[in-house]
Amino acid sequence: MNNSPTNTARLLGAGLRALLVLTLVTGVVHPLAVTGFAQALFDDKANGSEIKDHTGRVVGSSLIGQSYNLPLKKGQETPEADLKWFQGRPQNGLGTNSVNTQYKLILSGATNRSADNEEFVQWVKDAKAAVVKDNSVTGYTVEPSDVPADAVTSSGSGLDPDISPAYADLQVHRVADRNGLPVEQVRKLVDEHTEGRTLGFIGEPRVNVLELNIALRELAATS
Repeated sequence: MNNSPTNTARLLGAGLRALLVLTLVTGVVHPLAVTGFAQALFDDKANGSEIKDHTGRVVGSSLIGQSYNLPLKKGQETPEADLKWFQGRPQNGLGTNSVNTQYKLILSGATNRSADNEEFVQWVKDAKAAVVKDNSVTGYTVEPSDVPADAVTSSGSGLDPDISPAYADLQVHRVADRNGLPVEQVRKLVDEHTEGRTLGFIGEPRVNVLELNIALRELAATS
């Protein structure tokens, strides 16, 4: 093996040239090419699937759920749901930290409780009772058997932005009552914002809660 200074310098030079070329290709050219491709063909998805209201202001992402709660009252630790809005899935898996809580977060997660866990079972019972109570209005009574699974369980990430059409339909009478709107108008909104299975066979039909609530606010403002 030739360990002469000249050969060592030649090898170092070759290594440095390879490092510079790879840095340029993988650290500059490739990221710029991928970013340009994404911006050109998938602008919405590349920028976080942002959702804007009628004024053009970004109010969230179609990929991340939000909470619709009333402001905390003095001495209150858990906020109450603002029942004039459609509500998303429970958020039991999220937990909190000192900086971010609920959907204002850098953490997500499931409950990590088994189906027969006593605490989890109690969560489901309490959630079902709340759904029945909150959504039963004059002339419309929700039965426990009417409550779909996604109304009482959180998703694996705790960030699910969608609910089932069944859960959205269950909330129609309450939302209409709270906003002084005709039930049929609110039901029409749900129908208009119901998406089918991806490619016709992947997943389940779903309703994006944020998009639905934006449409609801616009309807209430013009009625």
